[in-house]
Amino acid sequence: MEQTFNISLFTENSIGILNRITIIFTRRHLNIESITASECEITGVYRYTIVVNTSVDQVIKVVNQIEKQVDVLKAFYHSNEEVVYQEMALYKLPVVLNFREEIEEILRQYQARVLSVSLEFTTIEKTGSPEEIKALFNDLKKFGVLEFAKSGRVAISKPMKTLEDYLKELN
Repeated sequence: MEQTFNISLFTENSIGILNRITIIFTRRHLNIESITASECEITGVYRYTIVVNTSVDQVIKVVNQIEKQVDVLKAFYHSNEEVVYQEMALYKLPVVLNFREEIEEILRQYQARVLSVSLEFTTIEKTGSPEEIKALFNDLKKFGVLEFAKSGRVAISKPMKTLEDYLKELN
């Protein structure tokens, strides 16, 4: 049975690592729903969060194969219930003065905020779950969304064992 998994992997900062990792998914015919990368709490170590919909058996095989990569320090997989996650979206709307109060009410309802206002357009930011981001998009469509961009998932695990604990076990 397929479900959503959040794969967290920690790597050294090396050229080509992202390509080598994504090839693993391609060879197994797995679509990556979202991917984010950034430096983590340990200097020089980078964290990738990859979201996939697959079976437990398949995600175990993928994580094991990822860990065989030379520059990968550790890889984990978690279900949505085992992580705290958020996504971020930006919406660009034309300046519509006669709907200003209605738009402000929608933004309050979704706890979104205005990032910038110019003579031609307004930029809105929403941080939250994919469902909240999509719902706000649907409510703003009637005002003529000019542009929409959404980030990948940023997630941290609920279990208290840290990367440093795992790295100490490796030594």
